[in-house]
Amino acid sequence: MQLVRRISRPRHLSLTLLGSLLPLAALADTPVTLKNEVITATQTAHSELSAPASVSVVTREELDKLPVYNLADAVKYLPGVHINPSSTYGRKEIKLRGMDSDYTLLLVNGRRINSRDALSSNYANDFDLSSIPMAAIERIEVIRGPMSSLYGADALGGVVNVILRQATDETRAGVTYTYEHPSEGESGDSHQASGYVSGALIDGKLRGNLFVEGGDQAAWKTEQTEFPNTDAREQRQNGSALGSLSWLLDDRQTIDMDISYREDDRKAVWNNFGVSFPTNIQKMERWTFGLGHTGNWDNFDTRARYYHEDVDLMDDSELMTIMRKQKGEVTQTNDTVDGQVSTLLGSHRLTFGGELRRTELSHNQNLSSDAQVDQKAAYLQDEFSLGNLDITLGGRWDEHDGFDGEFSPRAYGVYNLTDNWVIKGGAGKAFKAPSIYQLDDSYSVLACRGVCAVYGNPDLKPERSTSYELGTLYQNERLEAGFMLFHNDIKDLIMTETTTIRRVPGVGLVADDPELTYYNQDRVRLQGYELQGRYTFSDAIGLRANYTYVDSENRDTGEPLPNTPEHTANIGIDWQALPQLSTNLDYQYTGSQMLRIANGTDQESGAFHTLNLGARYQATRELSLRAGMNNLTNEKRDDVAQSVDNILMGRTLFVGFNYDI
Repeated sequence: MQLVRRISRPRHLSLTLLGSLLPLAALADTPVTLKNEVITATQTAHSELSAPASVSVVTREELDKLPVYNLADAVKYLPGVHINPSSTYGRKEIKLRGMDSDYTLLLVNGRRINSRDALSSNYANDFDLSSIPMAAIERIEVIRGPMSSLYGADALGGVVNVILRQATDETRAGVTYTYEHPSEGESGDSHQASGYVSGALIDGKLRGNLFVEGGDQAAWKTEQTEFPNTDAREQRQNGSALGSLSWLLDDRQTIDMDISYREDDRKAVWNNFGVSFPTNIQKMERWTFGLGHTGNWDNFDTRARYYHEDVDLMDDSELMTIMRKQKGEVTQTNDTVDGQVSTLLGSHRLTFGGELRRTELSHNQNLSSDAQVDQKAAYLQDEFSLGNLDITLGGRWDEHDGFDGEFSPRAYGVYNLTDNWVIKGGAGKAFKAPSIYQLDDSYSVLACRGVCAVYGNPDLKPERSTSYELGTLYQNERLEAGFMLFHNDIKDLIMTETTTIRRVPGVGLVADDPELTYYNQDRVRLQGYELQGRYTFSDAIGLRANYTYVDSENRDTGEPLPNTPEHTANIGIDWQALPQLSTNLDYQYTGSQMLRIANGTDQESGAFHTLNLGARYQATRELSLRAGMNNLTNEKRDDVAQSVDNILMGRTLFVGFNYDI
């Protein structure tokens, strides 16, 4: 079977780099420990090497090095990841292997976080990315490639799973503060502070965590915007609190409860037609509650959970309120019950479970009546070995209101050449049902900077994909080297109709087709490869790098997908200059990509580079100081990107500290 079609463009580069990295495998043969444990790939523990997926981990130590305000900042240097500024005003979205952020499933301890029906994809998934206090994160696991066999819809691109810090009997506490200042433009300063306390309320029985976080970001203006009085980055004020309790019933059973609250207020002067630079104000409140039981029995493990998410959005965009004659009041609630059992049956580890989920949405501007969607699912996974070959087989059945059931199978193999070197690959199917705002023909979203409106289409079909990947990975104490080919065929990809904006004398800017809708694109293909490497020269200095090539194509038109760069690359150097002083230098390259510009057509926007420098000084056992600069060379994007206000933040200075006891 030919897993991946030949890629004619720079294939020689991949072979050259792979050939230069893999011979270094002879330098050491120390087996890799389970240092970077991952659970997202199978919901059972694996290392990055043995996991049956393309997986990367961001640790707590790495998060403490740089100013990280949300999940996008945390994962931007990983292979296969593109942080796309397709939404202006400083909002970000995480794209995996060229897939839009709608197809990146966000999880916290394996639980979905989702406000996309309330906000629609026009606002990116930035509100969700900002919903988790950074101080509460223990690690972040990123799975590149579809994972519907375990997680169902929304995982066509991959999964970002945030694992939170767990309380122990030891009392811990700390505070963190970061200040960032742009060197050019008007205003834009930001402050972020957080604190936490963790420990035992009853020794050996009851443990708890409490995390609080607050941020204040001033709006940033720059001459790079099309109109000088609009904001390139919006004003933000946010605050959050997250608390958890773990009750250890006995040596085998634990009851966990958590509750969180976040306010996220934003304001910006937007560049829209129809209204002269409207002010956009959005205020979101998010409550979450979770209750779960885990059991570790003689021959099996169990988990049962309930969790609730409530998202309330006040949308006071001047453009919307003028046209709709009222402020937007939006409420989305998500209720989920799930359960799972994992057991050993001979040499097979079986994991099976189910999920019931209900989403309710009310929207006084865009929906004629409240909407409700129920989903239910069951899945089964089998992990076993045949000699040196570790095999994972899985499948999930999903039923979604209004659609037939969907079965998502997956097969993956990891062949152990040595304790340090594996060949891995697999194939699977995935799907994604249309969202509420895409299906309901009474739900309209303004587009074309206010000239057009996009209405839901009740005739949409679910999106389906068939994916393959094949590659190799080597890891030891000093070296990591990996190469992965991937291929993803997508059928019925949901896209938005395009239109043309014209300037009519005496009238101004008008759209040829002011009413648009969503439609299913018959065939789309994304294929490419990832290279990743890391080498520790000594205890003082290490090098890390990755490169991703994505060949995207609309198979009906032959055109590449917008906002999907062909080439992305990262190179980082870590230097322990002194016992107390560590530094890091990171270079990021983002290749050219097609952007949808104001006249409704796609134009190519050129490549751009960023260079970031950071330093961390351990002043005392408790106190560490950090400082650095982002975008050292003050790189700017080209005129095509600036015409749609895709602005790259200029050179910025950051300073901060951590104090932990």
